[in-house]
This record gives sequence, C-alpha cells and structure tokens, in this order.
Amino acid sequence: MTPEQIPEDRFEVGIIVARRRLKGPWASHAWLPIEALPAAPETGPWTQLSETEEEATFYAGAHEVTLHIGETAHYRDNLISGRPSLWVTLHATSEDTYTVASVTADPYEGESMAEGIGEIVEAVPMPPEVQAKLLAFFEAFHIERKFEKRKRDRADPEALARRAPGTQGKPE
Repeated sequence: MTPEQIPEDRFEVGIIVARRRLKGPWASHAWLPIEALPAAPETGPWTQLSETEEEATFYAGAHEVTLHIGETAHYRDNLISGRPSLWVTLHATSEDTYTVASVTADPYEGESMAEGIGEIVEAVPMPPEVQAKLLAFFEAFHIERKFEKRKRDRADPEALARRAPGTQGKPE
C-alpha cells in the first residue's frame, strides 16, 4: 500500500447542538448534540444557526475523530448496525456553557462514555462521507480473529479440604 492509498486515521467533523426548552419545574432547557457534519465549516464555534420557540441550534465547533487499528471490528459493528452513528460528548465548562469533549465512531467506547456523570453523551447519525472514511479504514486494516473458547482447568478436590489453624495452607 502506497502512502497515497493509506486511509485517514484522523479527521475533523463539525458538531451541531440544540438547546431545547423543557416544561418541567427543575430546568428551563437541556443541551444535546443532534448532528455531525462531514467536515468543519468556516463558521466560528457557538454560532447560532436557528431559533424557534422550542429549540435553538448552534454550531458547537469542530472535533477530531481518531480511528485505531485495534478497533476495526467495532467500526464494522457500527457500520452494519442499520444506523451508523458518532457518539458526541459535551462537557460543562460552567453553569450553562459546554465544550465538545470527544467524538468517537466506536460504539463500545460511546457506550462507556455514557456512564460518566455530568457529561452529555448522544449518538448522532454518521454522515455518508464519514461512513466512507470508516469503511476504507476498516477494509485497509481489519484482520478477522478466530474466536477460541478457553478450556477451564479441572478443579482440585483437595484444594477445598479443611485446613487446621497454623498449617499455613497445608491440609490436615
């Protein structure tokens, strides 16, 4: 494979977020990622794109997606899922301001990011251009690994024998 044929392992995507109005008594609105753009536009971060009575959308900024050779099976699972997605994490920088903390194409990493407290994690649809980059990376680097079930060692019945105090682990 020549250097020109090696697919990208890093690329930027633009992230669109929404501030949605809530009807509950505890919060007036909620932030969530809603879309990924296939490339970062020339627009500055936190530029307002639209506003209605219920929702305002903003271009939150660009973030780099990094692909790893050891996760190609995860990327395949994402691409064949029927709804290829990017997982976007928003991190609060103050009471009502956020920054894009991470973007990943690995569904298992995305799931683990959702376990954090205080961060907003959402799966957004993956643009077709990003799907093509992910597929090219998968095809270039994926190696199918055969699953081999390990055999357990047989239990030692003497290991469960009673032990007398002071015998230092030796059976009675």
